[in-house]
Amino acid sequence: MLRQACVLSIAFFVVGTIGWAAPAQADVLLIERVEARKDIELPKRGELKDQVERKFGKPTQIHAPVGGGSPQHPPITRWDYAEFSVYFEHNHVVSAVLKRTSKYETGPKAVSGQ
Repeated sequence: MLRQACVLSIAFFVVGTIGWAAPAQADVLLIERVEARKDIELPKRGELKDQVERKFGKPTQIHAPVGGGSPQHPPITRWDYAEFSVYFEHNHVVSAVLKRTSKYETGPKAVSGQ
């Protein structure tokens, strides 16, 4: 019972400190770039290196593996292509991400002095 009272007290303190008057603000996510680039097919999780190479060709750069000292930290290799990078754990794709491009992404706006 005491624990519930403490949690409830903390919740009221946080809500009271934050207040309800100011609307929440957040940065705009760079979704427009991703939506504009839906025409780019990316390698899928689980695909093998040779499958990726057959489908997308030779990468522009292959980075040396990082990690690999233990089963909990397997070697991760990155292959760079013109518009995306592919990350492999051993021989399998774990992730593929689009690269930043100035055409679609200009970065955050500078904060103006007020």
